[in-house]
Formats: sequence, structure tokens, C-alpha cells
Amino acid sequence: MACFHAKLGSMSVAEPRRIVLFRHAKADWPQVSDHERPLAERGRMDAAVAGRKLADTGIPFDLALCSTATRTRETWKLAVHELPHRPKTVYEERIYDASPGELIALLNETPEDAQQVVLIGHNPGIQGLADVLAGKAEADARERLSRRGFPAAAFVVLSFDGSWKSLEPNAATLTDYWAPSE
Repeated sequence: MACFHAKLGSMSVAEPRRIVLFRHAKADWPQVSDHERPLAERGRMDAAVAGRKLADTGIPFDLALCSTATRTRETWKLAVHELPHRPKTVYEERIYDASPGELIALLNETPEDAQQVVLIGHNPGIQGLADVLAGKAEADARERLSRRGFPAAAFVVLSFDGSWKSLEPNAATLTDYWAPSE
């Protein structure tokens, strides 16, 4: 089990925190265990595009929490190259096959000096977490998420006030949603 309690800088808890929930890109189906499935060719292309869209958000990530599955690690490796700043990355096995409640418990352990976190994981956990956390939504983000679902390489941006330990259902606002075109 990885530990990610490291000093990341000094930011005020008064500033809204942001969480980006990023689903891995499209995976291939070779004869390997689910955990070891690599990205498909389309997934490699979509991961890089998603990285550019993450860069476009302007969020200066402090921390990336990434599932240990091959497809999530490959997605993050391709996406992070598109960001202007490479955040500290922790590969966390508890993200693989996690429920929304388990993901909230993991986020509750986030160091308080991390303001902007990206979590790279899997469905149904990632979409379930977005649904559970988003008590409110800005503009048409919820409608777009409801209409498109959470396809491979999609991400949502959520913001909330308070400490990581206080993160709970309905505590966040869905501020943005992006998914690759089909």
C-alpha cells in the first residue's frame, strides 16, 4: 500500500480544492488478467488528447493518484506529458475496482497541503464517485455527463471547500466535464 502523506507546499484550506476524476483511456482485450490490460491504439491517442484538455483547464495539479492497473498507468503516462507541470504521482492499488465510498475514504487521506488532485481510475467507481460527490453543478456539466456517461478517457472537474477529511457525498460542485468525441 502506497503512502502519499508528503509535504506538497502551503496553500490555504480557504481556497476551493479541486478534484479531477479521470477514467483511463480505451483498453485492449488481450489474453491477460484484467489488471494487466494495456491501452488499445485508440486509447493511446485519446489519452494524449485528454492530457491536452487537462492542460487547458489550467489546473496546477499538486498530486496525481493513479490506479496500479496497466491501462491507468499508461493513460497517465501519456496524459501527464501534455501538462505544463508534472505533479507528484502516487500509484495506489486501492483505486483498482474501488467503490465510490472506498474512493472517498482514499481522498480523505490526501495531505491537507494538496489543493488540486487528479485521480486516474476505472468505471463504475469513477462515475459513481462523480455522481455521489456532485451536490451541485455549474452550467450544463451535469446534463452533458448524464447524456454522455463516463466513456474511456473522460474526466470531470469537481470543486469543494474544506479539508480533505471533510469530503463527503454532495460536498462538491461539478464545474466541468470532458469526453473524447466518438
